[in-house]
Order: sequence, then C-alpha cells, then structure tokens
Amino acid sequence: MIDAKFTRMINSKLPSVDATIFTKMTKLANEQQAINLAQGFPDFHCSEKLIDLVSQMMRKGNNQYAPMPGVIELREQMAILIEKWYGRTYNPDTEITITAGATQAIYTAISAVVREGDEVLVFEPAYDCYEPAILMNGGKPVYIKLKQPDFSIPWNQVKKLVNHRTRMIILNNPHNPSGYTFQESDLKELEKITRDTDIVILSDEVYEHIFFSGEKHWSVTSSKILSERSFYITSFGKTVHTTGWKIGCIAGPAPLMKEFRKVHQFLVFSCNHPIQLALAEFMKDEDYVLEVRQMYKIKRDFFLQHIKGSRFTFTPASGTYFQLLGYSGISNEKDIDFAIRLTQEKKIASIPLSSFYHEHDDMKILRFCFAKKDETIEKAAEILRKL
Repeated sequence: MIDAKFTRMINSKLPSVDATIFTKMTKLANEQQAINLAQGFPDFHCSEKLIDLVSQMMRKGNNQYAPMPGVIELREQMAILIEKWYGRTYNPDTEITITAGATQAIYTAISAVVREGDEVLVFEPAYDCYEPAILMNGGKPVYIKLKQPDFSIPWNQVKKLVNHRTRMIILNNPHNPSGYTFQESDLKELEKITRDTDIVILSDEVYEHIFFSGEKHWSVTSSKILSERSFYITSFGKTVHTTGWKIGCIAGPAPLMKEFRKVHQFLVFSCNHPIQLALAEFMKDEDYVLEVRQMYKIKRDFFLQHIKGSRFTFTPASGTYFQLLGYSGISNEKDIDFAIRLTQEKKIASIPLSSFYHEHDDMKILRFCFAKKDETIEKAAEILRKL
C-alpha cells in the first residue's frame, strides 16, 4: 500500500488531465472487439519498399545513435521537398530537426519558447496535446472557438485577444478534428495580426498532404513573412502510413531552431537511426507523396457514399483522414455517452467532438477515421446506416 502521506506530497502539474480520449476509446474498442474508427491510424500496411529500406539500413550497421538534429540525408531531403512544395528555403544544418513524432516536436517547441505567464492562442476544437504542453511550461491557454459550421478561424476575435502577453499562436492545418483547410486569406490575416510583434507561430501541419479542396496546401512556409516567425511541423507517420514509428520533422528560422534544439537534446537526444535513413531514400519518390492525397480522397468519398441513407448529417471534410458526423437526428445523448454506447452495443468506435474543447462543448457530433481498408469502411458504414 502507498502511504497516504506520500500521496498528498504529490502535487500534480496536470491535475485535471487523465488518459487521453484516444487511449480510452481504443482500449474500449479492443475490449469490445469493435471496429476502431476512433484513433487516427491506418489498418493497412505501409510500402514494402520502405520496410525493405529500413531492413537494409539496419543490416548496414546504422543501429547506434543518430546525430542529435537527425541524419543529414533526411534533413537535406526535407529541405528539397519543402522548397519544391512551398517555395521556402531552409538550411538543413541549422533550420531542420528530425523528431520523435510530431507530438514531441510540438511539446519541445512550446517548451523552448513559452515562459511563465505567457499567453498562447489555441483554436477549439483543438488536438489534445497543445494545452498540457502550455500548462507544463507555465503558459496560459487562451481559447478561441472556430466558427460554425465550417470551423473557419474568427480573425476579428483573434485581433481582439492578441496583446503584449501573447507569445504564441498554435495552428493546425489541415485541421483535426474538423477537416478545415486554410485558404490564402487565412495566411494574409495572420500576417497582419502578427506584424510588429514577437509572436511565434507553431503550425501543426501533419496532414499537409491530405487535402481535397484546391490545388495547394497553404502552409505557413508559403508565406515569407510568416515563415520568419514560425515552427512548421510535419509527420512521416501520416504521410507514409507508419504512425507507430513516431518520426516527425520541424523546420524554422535558425534563431528559433537553436532554442528548439537546446530542449530537444535533453528530451530524446536523437531518433531512430535506420528509419531516418530509410525515409531519406524513400522520400525521393515524390510520386508516392502525391498519391497519398488522391488515395485519401477516394477513401473519404467511399466512406460518405456508403453512409448515404443514414440519419447522420455531415459536410465532407476538406482535409485530414477524419470525418465529422452529426447525430442529433438519432439521439439526444451526450456525445461521450453515445460514443461509448456505439462501441459497446454496435461495435463501432469513434471520438466525441466535445473531447476537443476544454469546456467539453457538446454539439452531438462524433469524429470517425476513414484511414482504413475498404472492407473495414464497408462494415463500419453498414452499422452506421442502421442507426
């Protein structure tokens, strides 16, 4: 037994934080043997070529520590791709770092910049790793609700909330969970708001290759003005279907990256060596990256086609591999209760949208992941149509 006195000595830094909703719903899905459309991971295999490359790099002896910023081959390849995709040049030596997934990059960037009392603007619904990182570093999250029904950014409200204490603005584009994708006008508004300030932009762009409207992803790196004050973060796991490998990438101007690496070296020091080398070679095939967008558009449309005739309401997601479905025509239950009941009784798991709001706003909406095999989508859609 743990002594009660010792328990009282533990003064939690995150007293209101429990296991994430993704952990809880995936655990429930596994227990109930339900179709898991909750947590965002593919149920199909990654490229055999990529697996072979990892094996080759291991057999060549690349099994010890990688350089702290990441292997130069992968940093150089990312510099080439970012310049090709967005027209922005980053120095791979001083401005690009390979991370243990995007979550680590986000936490490290916040730790490197945010000080006690600093304010950080967070757009809700928000991915759940932003707030804890802000709080752990003494910052204050300032929440801004995205506009309904399209989940666009209310820029007039942003202008009102920016002040001398604002240290960072966190963006997520394409946006999880809503699927909203930035337009050029969003970048222009952000340029105007941050001009003549010392505000740092943290741009979570892990779904940058999964967008369905327009011909261009409007990354912060597309803007010369914003790129000079921004951390751009992406994830190889989302692009090459290897979420379990936990390899990400962050780019930013040298002064920001210098501070980032000071923290990075004491969190993870370096990341998986053979996988980095394999990705450096694999990412030379740009056709593969471009095919990801079309593949997920087909899967989104396949999912929506197969739930036609259901009582769910939706607007097709503009990006990411998530689709929001409104269920107010089916039940008046709280979204968390409805999600749990669907998992237990109907054997299909989702994520309640209220989990992405700090006050747990309940809009009778669930998030479903369509990064699945066609047969998985068909089985899930059959269940949803019958509700």
